[in-house]
Amino acid sequence: MTEDLFPIVHEDDELLVIDKPQGLVCHPTKGDAYSSLISRIRLYLGEGVPAHLVNRLDRETGGLTLVAKTDEAARELRKLWEAREVEKEYQAIVHGRPPEQEGIIEAPLGKDEHSVVAIKDCVREDGSPAATAYRVECSFSRAEGTFSLLRIRPKTGKKHQIRIHLAYLGCPIVGDKLYGGDEMFYLDFVMDQLSASQKSRLILPNHTLHAAQLEFLWRESPRVFEAPAAKIFKDFVDCREIGPIVWPPRPA
Repeated sequence: MTEDLFPIVHEDDELLVIDKPQGLVCHPTKGDAYSSLISRIRLYLGEGVPAHLVNRLDRETGGLTLVAKTDEAARELRKLWEAREVEKEYQAIVHGRPPEQEGIIEAPLGKDEHSVVAIKDCVREDGSPAATAYRVECSFSRAEGTFSLLRIRPKTGKKHQIRIHLAYLGCPIVGDKLYGGDEMFYLDFVMDQLSASQKSRLILPNHTLHAAQLEFLWRESPRVFEAPAAKIFKDFVDCREIGPIVWPPRPA
């Protein structure tokens, strides 16, 4: 039954670490018990066991999601997130090549007041500070164009931050319906009326952003959790095998 719910990366008395599938919302939008991650978690844990989602991923983003199985663990983990004491690494496939092999995108974010999509944000001068570090793992060409595989470490945690910053850099994430250049793709998607032409231009059914690693200090011990990129990443990327990358050590 578990394999029908989600892949489990780690579990103990306090923590449940899940590799969330792409295309699955974190919170219910339908009555089906399988339609959201939290409802699947409750099915797995059973009655009487708390299920606190510590971090949340967008519907189309797959990868590591942390669940606290006690109220105390949830409070402590949320403090770690709020204090920015959790190192997060993502993988993304983007259109084109960034101008530099590695860098930090620093651009303030706020509501996109010119968009008809209520949840859409953008880079704006009066927005909240936001910073995203990236490193190019490889660049490659396919029939559809030139692409790059990136490793990403957000330094802040704003809504849609990685997606907005990469689009601002000129390298939107492959399959991104909201920040890929034409927000009508998103509107048609939520109405379940994407055309064959739109699907072809998106290339892939979900945007290619994956939460690959979480690292933090827990119970006085360093914890590192990892989830391999979804098969669709490996099938799409035309370069050497996706493997670990060494980042500079975090400042003390």
